[in-house]
Amino acid sequence: MISDNAVSGAKTQVLDSIEAVRVWRHNAMKSGERVGFVPTMGALHEGHLTLMRQARAECDRVVASIFVNPLQFGPKEDFGRYPRTFESDLQMMSQAGVDAVFFPSEQEMYPDGRESVTRVVPNPELADCLEGHFRPGFFTGVATVVAKLFNIILPEAAFFGEKDYQQLQVVSRLARDLNLPIQIVPVKTVRELDGLAMSSRNVYLGEEQRLLAPLLYKTLTSVKDAAQSGKLSLQEALERGRNELMVMPGLELQYLEARNGDTFLAVTDFELPTVFLVAAKLKEVRLIDNIVAR
Repeated sequence: MISDNAVSGAKTQVLDSIEAVRVWRHNAMKSGERVGFVPTMGALHEGHLTLMRQARAECDRVVASIFVNPLQFGPKEDFGRYPRTFESDLQMMSQAGVDAVFFPSEQEMYPDGRESVTRVVPNPELADCLEGHFRPGFFTGVATVVAKLFNIILPEAAFFGEKDYQQLQVVSRLARDLNLPIQIVPVKTVRELDGLAMSSRNVYLGEEQRLLAPLLYKTLTSVKDAAQSGKLSLQEALERGRNELMVMPGLELQYLEARNGDTFLAVTDFELPTVFLVAAKLKEVRLIDNIVAR
């Protein structure tokens, strides 16, 4: 299947099977082309497109994937209602210069069923804290599907957003520990004009929640600035930020923490780089964000 975009003139080939990807990848290898890969779950926004444009700038061919991976959703999470917008996603990919999209079914990815698949368990120091604490099994689901996608597509480089900073650390460590010959390329978070980090789940926000949501980034910025300037100690800055968020009606703070930006280990004093991370629920919508002091 070929999608033509009349505006950009780009063509994005849809590959719906592993065998089709193998043929596409073989042709790229014969030409000696560097392949860049952007994994997604669809419901694309400007953040995804930034990853794709970065891949386009650095690689000869770009392939993306759209697969809503059931392994990374908990039993009470939104797998069933996660937005699926393939036709508009395909058009956006074409405009971003993506050469091909791998769009497999669950049967294609997990032919013996999702429960029986061999799973990749990431390093617990990275995966069991913060997001891993609030979403048990999430990073095992991520690591498993990413390892499968890497082995199917065999890219030279894979592009991941810093918006999901802990996920970026898990994937980078996975590639290193498993000796995968893939460069993991981090790309900075893309934000709305009011600071809200772009996310596919932002469409769930009601009017009241949408007004509250940018306060996560505002608080992160305040905490970082206070700690980096020395006006407050790291722990004092974090405590002040937590107190500010916990008193906001309609917002349920889950965590506001600081980690070493390279190792992702917990830190007690400010150092460079430090990443400040937050997660909160606004009614039924769960948002995460971070900011890095470098």
